Amino acid sequence: MMNHFMVLAVLLPLRTCYTTYSQEESIVFPVTYLNISKDLALQRLLMEWDVGKSAHDAELAMSFQIQVRRTDETSTMWTEFHNTTLDKSGKPLHWIWDSDIPLECMAHSVRIRSKAEASEIWSQWSLWETVLGLDTSNSSGPQIFPNEKIVEEGSDITLCCIGRKGQILKEFFLAPAVHVFSHTDSQVRLLTVKNVSHQGVPHITVYCQESCDKEQCYDHAVFFVGKSPDAPANFSCQTQDMRTVTCTWSQGGDTYLYGCHSPKYTLYEEFSHKKVPCTVSCSEQCSCSWDIGQQRILNITVTVENPLGKKTATDVFDVTHRIYPAAPSQLWEECTDTKITLYWKHQNKGIELFCQTEVLLPDGKVELHNSSDTHLRYASQSIVLDGLQPYTEYTTRVHCGAAKHFWKWSEWSEARTIRTNEAIPSGKLDIWREITPVQGGRNVTLLWKQAPSFQANGENISYEVTWGKVEDGSKSESFSFSSVYNSTRISIDNHSYRISITAKNNVNYSLPSVLIIPSTTDTKELKEEQVNGTDDGIFITWEPRHMYDNYIVDWCNFPMLQPCDLQWKRFGPNTSSALINSAAFIPGVRYNFQIYGSVANKASLLEKKTGFLRELPPILDPVVEKVELTFNAVTLCWDSYPTNESQPGFVRGYHVYVSPLQEDCSLKGSQKHVLPANVLYLLFLMVIVPALAAAICRWRMKWVKECCCPVIPSPNKSKVLSFKEFKIGSEKVLKISDCIPDMLAVDSKAEAQKLHPWSQLSSMTTDDKIDDHNSSRIYLNENEERDFTPTPQTHTWFENFAYSSHLAVESDLYQLPETIEASKPELSVMLYQPHLYFDIVRKILPEHPEKQLAERPT
Repeated sequence: MMNHFMVLAVLLPLRTCYTTYSQEESIVFPVTYLNISKDLALQRLLMEWDVGKSAHDAELAMSFQIQVRRTDETSTMWTEFHNTTLDKSGKPLHWIWDSDIPLECMAHSVRIRSKAEASEIWSQWSLWETVLGLDTSNSSGPQIFPNEKIVEEGSDITLCCIGRKGQILKEFFLAPAVHVFSHTDSQVRLLTVKNVSHQGVPHITVYCQESCDKEQCYDHAVFFVGKSPDAPANFSCQTQDMRTVTCTWSQGGDTYLYGCHSPKYTLYEEFSHKKVPCTVSCSEQCSCSWDIGQQRILNITVTVENPLGKKTATDVFDVTHRIYPAAPSQLWEECTDTKITLYWKHQNKGIELFCQTEVLLPDGKVELHNSSDTHLRYASQSIVLDGLQPYTEYTTRVHCGAAKHFWKWSEWSEARTIRTNEAIPSGKLDIWREITPVQGGRNVTLLWKQAPSFQANGENISYEVTWGKVEDGSKSESFSFSSVYNSTRISIDNHSYRISITAKNNVNYSLPSVLIIPSTTDTKELKEEQVNGTDDGIFITWEPRHMYDNYIVDWCNFPMLQPCDLQWKRFGPNTSSALINSAAFIPGVRYNFQIYGSVANKASLLEKKTGFLRELPPILDPVVEKVELTFNAVTLCWDSYPTNESQPGFVRGYHVYVSPLQEDCSLKGSQKHVLPANVLYLLFLMVIVPALAAAICRWRMKWVKECCCPVIPSPNKSKVLSFKEFKIGSEKVLKISDCIPDMLAVDSKAEAQKLHPWSQLSSMTTDDKIDDHNSSRIYLNENEERDFTPTPQTHTWFENFAYSSHLAVESDLYQLPETIEASKPELSVMLYQPHLYFDIVRKILPEHPEKQLAERPT
């Protein structure tokens, strides 16, 4: 393999120049010599040339035209103009050209010409000067170039494979496969890859093979795709002790190059022109430390470099302004019940520090306390924390910074948890009672809890309960209870008693909490009022009284259990409402609240409230015990629904739903009757009694109607139709002579009174209409002679008292019946009652006593 860098020089012979000075425009200074070299590592052509001393002495502004071509190309591949002003120093001129293919792949030729900028006349071209490639060498096998196998991501790269003389290249390709542009001749093949990507693979492999199958006919190369390093970020330097400086910085993004190709860091101090003697270590960030001796002003440059490039960052600083103290260590304390003196040590002796102490309070809040160290001779420092709570844990930690030219805080020290000493319990217990009358006295259940203002201030807490009569000042009784208890029950008589409860720790007792239990003569009964629940609790109000210094509301969390878990809350004298909430409250449970007013430790019951967090529907429907029916009313009877505390809501009334028989009796579509529970007794007075009276009146009216206006049955249902008959078409025809009629009717009652009924019957015309409201009826005895002959087209009524409807038939005795009028549907059912018709018959037939009807018609 070739070396990465090779310089080839070509010295041109000095040419004779003819210079004309008659006019500036005609002055020509040809190139006197040309030196060409190549940098194989960077794939560059390096040119050096000159135009002679006379041109330098004239300090002319010169223009140069440079052309480059490859030996396998007949035309010029690249042309560039280079302008410069010569000086009297006589230094040669330089130019660099970057090749887009490896210089090893083929020969490159360069030529140049010149002119004065003021002139339009160019000198003659120099001869082509050639730098040979390796395509003319006699190698032992195919070769792949470039030699440098690091490729920058995003760049374009051209690869070449050079075969041996007399051999033809068979294959030249990449793996993994990428899109390439290829250029081919028999001995040299080129592959150009555009915008090279890392592709998640560490390298690209290139394969080249000649037409033969031997081992020397094959070659391959591995190219690594990476990135140039990022400039070091957040580069800064600091010291803890003014002797050792540590610089830190962030590495930047991944370069995809590892091992010997990974980024390398070096630090350099510009003022001393020395490389910094430190070893760089990188994890989350990079750092480097070294001893600076007595130097106080530094200019540090860090350089990061890999095969694709390098970047730098610089920090100039005064060491006294970059003090970063070490974290305080070895914390210890001295305590009282309200004060902590905290001590710590630090390693920064001789440096004035400003320290900050963080205190974590029991409620989670954080306090910061500042302190300064003015004693530079000592390696320890302290701070006093006062105003603390007795027997309470506090967590502390400390960090420090330079008091002068503050740079940054040190790291925090290790946290230390400290408990203050015990003290007398502060505040009072919140106490309450529940009084239960018993024979000969009362049982008093005493309850206590630690109020928000109460502080135990120690361990081994116990409670002492003391009670005695108020009036005679007799000897008091007392009991002690451990901290696991919060209630007890005592028995007292009907006198007033004074009860006190105190808390005790290892130091002493707290102030007593006092209750006065009044005598039994102080009790009174109060009406219970309903209150409403909300989503957040049960809201209650009470009437304020100016004589009380506080109010107490108590209730049971579990009213259906014993014990019921009695709870209480105290409110100030200016409060007259409260939202009572508890995690134990559930819908459908009735909670009772008592409101007390307290003055001079004596509580008096003021009001009672009851309510639900949320009411639920009744569990069971009322059971109907009795149902009474009349012709136009239904009477329902049920037992009163229980309204006690077992109900999931207040029973405010009853709903009775009524629906027609052919429909479902359901809530939807039914008529709703609301019966309030405090008005059931009015139901009997206002509804049942009037309905009963109306039913009796209606029944009497019906009876009168049946007597005066009986229902006329339909002749179509009469038994006479079952006699012998004949049909004309589809109609039945009945001859009068075939049966004894039960009744004959005329159209007008007035005419029946004026005319003889038989003549009336014969005088009827077919145009007369039948009116069932003004027609008179004639009832005949079944034994009466039937020797009359009715005239044609009479109106005849047939009545059978076993039916409820009537039918008027207009007929001709000798022709077909013409019409049949349907019966009227509004007539009610009536049974046959013969005595209703006697008087009517007598009035119609007074002139024919021989044809009086019998008392029992057929």
